Amino acid sequence: MLKTISKSAPRGYLRISVRYNSATATNASTNKPNASIHTHTIKTPVGIKAAIASLKPKTTRLSIEGPIECDLEGFQLLNSPIFNKGSAFTNEERQAFKLDGLLPSQINTLDEQVERAYAQFSYLKTPLAKNDFCTSMRIQNKVLYYELVRRHIREMLPIIYTPTEGDAIAAYSNRFRKPEGCFLDITDADSIDERLSVYGEDKDIDYIVVSDGEGILGIGDQGVGGIRIAIAKLGLMTLCGGIHPGRVLPVVFDVGTNNEKLLNDELYMGNKFPRVRGEEYWDFVDKFIQAVKKRFPSAVLHYEDFGVSTGRDMLYKYRETLPSFNDDIQGTGAVVMASITAGLQFTNKKLLDTKVVIYGAGSAGLGIADQIVNHMVSHGATPEYARSRIHCMDRRGLILESYEGSTPTQQLYADKDADWEGVDTKSLVEVIDKVQPTVLVGCSTQAGAFTEEVIKTMYKHNPQPMVFPLSNPTRLHEAFPVDIMKWTENNALIATGSPFQPVDGYYISENNNCFTFPGIGLGAVLSRCTTISDKMVSAAVDQLASLSPKMENPKNGLLPKLEEIDEVSAQVATAVILQSLKEGTARVESEKKPDGGFVEVPREFNKCLKWVQSQMWKPIYRPLVKVEHVPEIHTYQV
Repeated sequence: MLKTISKSAPRGYLRISVRYNSATATNASTNKPNASIHTHTIKTPVGIKAAIASLKPKTTRLSIEGPIECDLEGFQLLNSPIFNKGSAFTNEERQAFKLDGLLPSQINTLDEQVERAYAQFSYLKTPLAKNDFCTSMRIQNKVLYYELVRRHIREMLPIIYTPTEGDAIAAYSNRFRKPEGCFLDITDADSIDERLSVYGEDKDIDYIVVSDGEGILGIGDQGVGGIRIAIAKLGLMTLCGGIHPGRVLPVVFDVGTNNEKLLNDELYMGNKFPRVRGEEYWDFVDKFIQAVKKRFPSAVLHYEDFGVSTGRDMLYKYRETLPSFNDDIQGTGAVVMASITAGLQFTNKKLLDTKVVIYGAGSAGLGIADQIVNHMVSHGATPEYARSRIHCMDRRGLILESYEGSTPTQQLYADKDADWEGVDTKSLVEVIDKVQPTVLVGCSTQAGAFTEEVIKTMYKHNPQPMVFPLSNPTRLHEAFPVDIMKWTENNALIATGSPFQPVDGYYISENNNCFTFPGIGLGAVLSRCTTISDKMVSAAVDQLASLSPKMENPKNGLLPKLEEIDEVSAQVATAVILQSLKEGTARVESEKKPDGGFVEVPREFNKCLKWVQSQMWKPIYRPLVKVEHVPEIHTYQV
């Protein structure tokens, strides 16, 4: 039996009662799973107050089922992107919420709205115009936006993310219309907590993406425009990972810029001074970390598009303070490692026998190297052995111990000079001829670097070579799939950094980070883990690789199709949660239910998968119920 006590909620708060399900906890009298209720407050910057009026058995932290009580009306309701339905408001809702006269008389279904929106999208001629349309849709109506993109994900993903989002970020100040996200100014570092407080407290935020705008999508320093990459990344967390769009927070560090074009632009909206570095910068970052830990202790912190060394240092410095993730380092590496694992399964080769040449030893290349090492270590190798299987090249050639100016991370992968006597280490062909690698990865942004001679040398030593030209945009690819397949007689296993059409019926997989970071993030949120460990990322890799369609048909790609991203993310999240529980870092089971017991998560994979899927937010209109004020709901079970 459920009893409810209500009292008025303070203005500006969203009240949500959350029900956790445990397949292992049952009621002795009914032999049915118990449902426990957890109620908390979400403060919103737009003054929304709402509560779940109908609590159903699978209502949980991220998903919402049943009617929603709302005290907004008229234009205020239409301007709320979480609650706005546009032409889909029913007659009853239009009357109750004083919308008569504010909307055309025709009532549309969500399907009809999506059809109209897609026609409008298709009418636009340029990618940037389409990006503007999507931005406008997202800040007007979250449900319609995410359902539109979900149905057309392959076509629209390049518009709302790379490569088009890079153009939108570069033009941020000139095309600015409406502020989104949290702007933290290094000249006012003591106000960090106050600025974050606008977005709530404690359990109000599940996922934070933060950037300082220095290394945006391959276009470099974009200063305060970096807020848009945080917004875009969170959009993918919702689209692909089912994170509730009202429980995320994009943040940008406004620490100046070294982009002269921005510094000389009178319309630039960020701090107009050279980028702050050193002790002052790290003091600012530390204040941010401590403020987040205090205000949002359960949130996952995602670092995005920082500088080459900054992002790496930040991840390893704070990963034990807050559950932290860096997509440039871990996400890219994880999806590449999943492609490698799928290729090894298809060719019946062993992980620890794998040899890799990485052409391009910047942050992406070294991040890939790190994840290969972490994955090998998770499967029994020593770090030293794992690193010995990886050979990295930069613009000077193979990284050797004698090279001056190499970064500390590059030196971890440096080859011994004595092992390369008599070999031209500046020649990719000669390096491949000596190493005889299983995998060739390109992160160099040197178009055409994988020449016919390079690929044929790979093929000479390996009947089914894995070749991954990952540089973006497409014009900077090291080689094109059609050429790689021609030079290997259609025997290469290819994954690319951008989408390509099939070649002679062979599907070309895109090494898209969307296959990894949304699932890892969802798993971290639902497990309430204290840290995202290397083994949790490795579990994500193995689960993604297990979904490879290549084993079913040799002409299939190494990775699933984008249209399957919901299922992929749910399975990846499940693997991450189970690994966190195994390591003892999950806090979700320490959360008490109102009946005094604790939340329980199923340990069997398929049952845990259903638990995960039941919690993923979905773009569906919920009925709205008009109230004069939204009550604070305290629910307990007796």
